[in-house]
Amino acid sequence: MASIIIGSQWGDEGKGKLVDILSQQFDVVARCQGGANAGHTIVVDGKKIALHLIPSGILNEKASCILGNGMVIHLPTFFKEVQGLQDKGINYKGRLFVSDRAHLVFDLHQMIDAMKEAELSNGTSNDSIGTTKRGIGPCYSSKASRGGLRVCDLYSPEHFKKTFTRLVENKHKRFGSFEYDVEAELKRYQEFAEMLKPFVIDSVYYLNQAFKEGKKVLIEGAQSTMLDLDFGCYPYVTSSASSVGGACTGLGISPNKVVTQIGVVKAYTTKVGSGPFPTEQNDHVGDSLRKAGSEFGTTTGRPRRIGWLDAVVLRYTSMINDFTRLNLTKLDVLSDFEEIKIGVDYKYKGETIKSFPASLETLAQCEVIYESFPGWKCDLSHVTEYEQLPIQAKNYIKRIEELVGVPIVYIGVGVERKNLIERKELI
Repeated sequence: MASIIIGSQWGDEGKGKLVDILSQQFDVVARCQGGANAGHTIVVDGKKIALHLIPSGILNEKASCILGNGMVIHLPTFFKEVQGLQDKGINYKGRLFVSDRAHLVFDLHQMIDAMKEAELSNGTSNDSIGTTKRGIGPCYSSKASRGGLRVCDLYSPEHFKKTFTRLVENKHKRFGSFEYDVEAELKRYQEFAEMLKPFVIDSVYYLNQAFKEGKKVLIEGAQSTMLDLDFGCYPYVTSSASSVGGACTGLGISPNKVVTQIGVVKAYTTKVGSGPFPTEQNDHVGDSLRKAGSEFGTTTGRPRRIGWLDAVVLRYTSMINDFTRLNLTKLDVLSDFEEIKIGVDYKYKGETIKSFPASLETLAQCEVIYESFPGWKCDLSHVTEYEQLPIQAKNYIKRIEELVGVPIVYIGVGVERKNLIERKELI
């Protein structure tokens, strides 16, 4: 059976750390969607390991790691990460695999991504999506329009050349003349094809065989539910299904295989890129949280937007994913605050609304109703058991559980692996 770890906000919740820790209990760790726009930072023995494509479970040397069919893969980035693992002495050979059905992100897609963002912004950031410019959206667009190339196509040279040349020609028609050496790129991908051979498998067959053999599979979600193409604040979303449904289509597995859905919740809220953010704090509170939490994007380096915890968002994402348990991260970041707030409801035209609005115009007119809580004003990094937490922190946790209706089983109180409280009695 499978468990999945999913972000419950706008990303950057700290999913990688939980995957790293829980992966020790699993035989297979798989990513199902997204590409190098994901950024997971894991801290082991004081050393930071940043991953964008390769699953965080790679640090468990007993687990196989899969880049699933729903992913879009930029091979130069993949090989750079593989080299990084090798440099750090992390064994990956014979246990890191790439789906033959995954689509390829080319440098061309990245160029198009930047051009489209420039078109939308028109000198400002008001209308741009705020993408990472990693070519993710344009690659998924090529996939949806049936003009993309998959990993398996690397081994059909004539088909690859024909389709790739057509792809470039179509982009020239849309964006005009721009410099791109097709022949050099084709030659480069011939070399990549040979380099990639040891990693390529039929991941759909592999995973379903793993289930038949009774193996445990951990699915590592990328981005987050509030960035989901359907359920996020469209159009300020990613280009894939980043909620629980994406695991089935992105790995080729039955929904009944996924039995545990773990939602990762940051103790406050952050966001990168444009779009609505109801609890955003553009003041000293936001500045203090950003500094205390080192809130700068793993992928882009951009300062993240900051706000209080939003329970309306959490109820919405929990409903979609049917979370069975939560991981509350970065509780320690709130330790210096006298007062902490949670957005518990939205009011629209004076009336409390029951669901998260689809219309961004409606959302922009919503008033957030807050509840305030006293802070605990003490360091939490030494805490290893739930009972050791100050009463104020326990009350904060309890209120989140009440508002969302899901138990908080894991609590992060620092950056290291050891800084995770596990309430085993709730599992």
